[in-house]
Amino acid sequence: MFFADIVETEGLGNRSYLAGRARAAVVVDPPRDIDRVIAAAARRGVRIAAVAETHVHNDYVTGGLGLARLTGARYLVPAGASVAYARVAVADGHVEEIDEGLALRAVATPGHTPHHTSYVLEEDGRAVAAFTGGSLLIGSVGRPDLVEPRLTEELARAQHASAHRLVAELADEVAVMPTHGFGSFCSAGQSRGDHSTIGTEKAANPALLQDVETFVEELLAGLDDVPAYYAHMGPANAAGPAPVDLTVPERADAGEITRRLAAGEWVVDLRSRVAFSEGHVAGSFNFEVEGQLATYLAWMMPWGKPVTLLAQSAEDIARAQRELSRVGIDRPAAAAVGSPSDWTGAGTPLASFPRATFADLAAARTRGEEPVVLDVRRDGERAGGWIEGSVHIPVHQVHQRLHEVPAGTVWVHCAGGMRAAIAASLLGASGRDVVAVDDGYTAAADAGLPLVTPLQH
Repeated sequence: MFFADIVETEGLGNRSYLAGRARAAVVVDPPRDIDRVIAAAARRGVRIAAVAETHVHNDYVTGGLGLARLTGARYLVPAGASVAYARVAVADGHVEEIDEGLALRAVATPGHTPHHTSYVLEEDGRAVAAFTGGSLLIGSVGRPDLVEPRLTEELARAQHASAHRLVAELADEVAVMPTHGFGSFCSAGQSRGDHSTIGTEKAANPALLQDVETFVEELLAGLDDVPAYYAHMGPANAAGPAPVDLTVPERADAGEITRRLAAGEWVVDLRSRVAFSEGHVAGSFNFEVEGQLATYLAWMMPWGKPVTLLAQSAEDIARAQRELSRVGIDRPAAAAVGSPSDWTGAGTPLASFPRATFADLAAARTRGEEPVVLDVRRDGERAGGWIEGSVHIPVHQVHQRLHEVPAGTVWVHCAGGMRAAIAASLLGASGRDVVAVDDGYTAAADAGLPLVTPLQH
């Protein structure tokens, strides 16, 4: 009997898979930190016979090349992908034997990229699972705009055709096992569950319910911003990533932290937004280790700029280092563990700012105050409605558009609080008076704040 284990990378919204039988297995779309995959294979007691990439990824650095070299597995990469290393160039219809009675069949599914390939796992000649990468996702498809703007509409049409090919060739009970779609920005829409089948997708996925013209129009209209670091992922994966280095970074004392801040480097405090607001090193930025650290830090930090990590524990530093390595931020310049008093020189005051709720904002307005309200949600979120009079700058643009924030005390909000804390830390580091709204956006209406809907605008 076959198995198909999920190797989750929650911070990036991705999944990798270890699939096999009694003696051997294949790994599909492995993460950069391949020790997790090797451990999964060891638990199963199987040899990794093959490593398969559905496409050259644009959202993370693959561990596929390193895993194949380390284990001696055959490295399957779509033939249409231009890469700088030796691999098994997989064309449509290619069959790779994994174990006795278990094989992997390649199915060309262009759309997410021109060369995208899905893999159908066949047990004793019967299809049992489809590893669909960035093609057919759960309730959605992979976005078609990550390769080249001039190809976006063509790839959107190809994405529609590829989804239809999969459901035409596979039985309803075949499991759909995508790489993207669990919060990944590679997804054109949000997934509506954790597990699916071909039959379930036939009944619910817009790509399979809409005609091609409607599908393409709605798909392209719904595309949101692309994280800036994506531009570096494809080239890194095509060139062949180096093995990941997770050794402990150099430790920084208070003097070195001060020097790095003075040099314009990024010093990132990984503690909770509550702890950060109560006291932090002036000039440091708050990206919670519990949040989407890799996505937002890699999106906002100038590429290649040294980063120093501050955390309560060595475990948090190690976790952050692992997450950042997945998006090509390979080595922190330095790190420090402890509390803000350990990270500042003697007599140096800590910086802080207040946290508040939407009810507090409403009360401030009732008192006659005129706070600047900064909405740092993405464009797609803002389109659903906003607080009347608020200024809109998506969080990933705040550091480049500080000059656009009006004078006065700035109340920053997002949908839940994490991104508001990031933006508040950026504004605070630039010398602005800020209040971080740590509240769910739905509470804005309950607080009586006047909201604007798209129909009113």
